[in-house]
Amino acid sequence: MGKVYSNSDMLAWMALFSDRMSVSPEKIKLINICGVDKNVLPTIETHKRVMIFADSSHPDLFWKFWEAGFGEYNMWYAKGVSPDAEDQEIGSCKVQDLMDQKITEPMVIFIVNETTREAQRFGIRNEFFSQGSVRYVGREIRAVIMNMLSVDSHDTICIVSGESIVIEAAIIASEGCIIAVETDEGSKRAMTENVDKFGVTNVRIVTDVNAEQMEGLPVPRLSFIVASPDTDRQIGDLLKINPKMQFIIYTLELDTLANLKNIFDKYGIRRTETLQISVSKTDSNSVFVAQPSPWLISGEVIEKKQ
Repeated sequence: MGKVYSNSDMLAWMALFSDRMSVSPEKIKLINICGVDKNVLPTIETHKRVMIFADSSHPDLFWKFWEAGFGEYNMWYAKGVSPDAEDQEIGSCKVQDLMDQKITEPMVIFIVNETTREAQRFGIRNEFFSQGSVRYVGREIRAVIMNMLSVDSHDTICIVSGESIVIEAAIIASEGCIIAVETDEGSKRAMTENVDKFGVTNVRIVTDVNAEQMEGLPVPRLSFIVASPDTDRQIGDLLKINPKMQFIIYTLELDTLANLKNIFDKYGIRRTETLQISVSKTDSNSVFVAQPSPWLISGEVIEKKQ
């Protein structure tokens, strides 16, 4: 899988495009999606120049680009596995010009949008998410949560009932895996819609954290849990998967906050920290309106010294 283009092939294509377009190779982001699913759409959204190696495993790729709003982006493309140096034909158009064309053979696609901001996006606006029964946390609070998660590009994180957190984490962990736990059909449906909307292919949706549901999935480093009556059992199940699991618990309930100390003590989670976030914003009448102020309780298992 993903072996249509060898390393030497990809380097040759990069050299060809770089020379033809007078662009330094270090300014080009490479992504090989032959036979595999990768976060192509978020990659294009956060890089000015992206070179994509694709094949027939993604026949509707151009349509997905147009659907994601990339129709006006400039695009260059060439067919084949190995370039024929100076004689290689390279086509040029807007993305929208090829939105109905199917990819049926190996193809190199170079997309450029110089106005793209190459920055991580913390705090996506709530109106961008699929609406439904899910009530999303405020974007400012989500930005703080993302900072606490410290996601890296190859991370594996389990997120329980945190749909918008899943999307932001998945964008950053482009080479990792985000396990989204959605316990009811409405939340699962909204999660599925958001995964498709944002083009994050590294999300795995399950309905529980028990051994049966988590079997075959990567082992998470950290779990973010929106507290519920099931939190005690969920922590126990997750520690069976990774005895050194780190946790961040989100709650708006004072009773839950008080009870978490007992739950953490029960499972030997010693190093803890509690943070409360309070955000107020002005409405259309310039009146400050307070958002819900959640507590975020972080903790990890500390091995006892012998």
